[in-house]
Amino acid sequence: MTQKPGTARALAAARAVALANSVACEDAVVVAAGSNVLVHLKPAPVIARVMTGTAMLHGDVERWLAGEVAVGAYLGERGLAVSLSDVLAPGPHQYEGLWMTFWEFVEHDASRPLPRAHELGSSLRELHAALADFPGELGQLSDVRDWLDRLLAELHPSPRLTPQDRDLLRSRLHELTPTVFESSLPAQAIHGDASTSNLLRTDDGLIWNDLEDTCVGPVHWDVAGLVVEARARGGSEAFVADFLRAYGGLDLEELHDFIAAHLLYTTVWQAFAAQRRPQTRSSADASVSH
Repeated sequence: MTQKPGTARALAAARAVALANSVACEDAVVVAAGSNVLVHLKPAPVIARVMTGTAMLHGDVERWLAGEVAVGAYLGERGLAVSLSDVLAPGPHQYEGLWMTFWEFVEHDASRPLPRAHELGSSLRELHAALADFPGELGQLSDVRDWLDRLLAELHPSPRLTPQDRDLLRSRLHELTPTVFESSLPAQAIHGDASTSNLLRTDDGLIWNDLEDTCVGPVHWDVAGLVVEARARGGSEAFVADFLRAYGGLDLEELHDFIAAHLLYTTVWQAFAAQRRPQTRSSADASVSH
């Protein structure tokens, strides 16, 4: 299968950094390519996380990724998240404009992407209990509001997103700021992008992955994100109730605005991602140049 240019570039960059550090990776292969590209540097037990989509959202990429590495070291030592690579320095590294970090390759079962409700709730509760004592400095949840605002400013009008739609989204974002992004609720270190795609099922149980969005905010943000995802995947309200019961301490009413903020987040990000995709010839021919 032909790789997209960005994916091929990420693979080449990860291999170049590995080889520069004397790590054999002749069988390196891309294992995921979404907002970022994950490269398994076979035969080395190392995963390179190459920032191809989300790095643009952060002004100081090196500092941002250094925060992820610090959280990864903290949680990895406690068996709650994928550990940093011990084959080469985890980074952050930069190669020809691409930033990346290196993590231990973990065997996991991807055939059951949605854990049972009680597993999911218990795992998130354990993660939050550990993160409550994280000693490092992290950004605030309000940073998410700021870059959503920037993304909205960069969205071009389209048949699917009119200027009026964009104004409504920005208005809703500002409405949610006092109760979500600048909430007076107790705040602590949270995952920031808690989802089942960032939770690996291993022989030792569930462990968390993808810590680049870790920040300081109410735990409600992570809990609401998993509620939204469960519903989007067809999970029943009974599943949601069991998840909240296993997590403990929160109910749907308390999560109302956080759920709304996650839905807005998804809408804005999907619109921005669609705008960045290369147009097909037919759509390009039919479009009007700006």
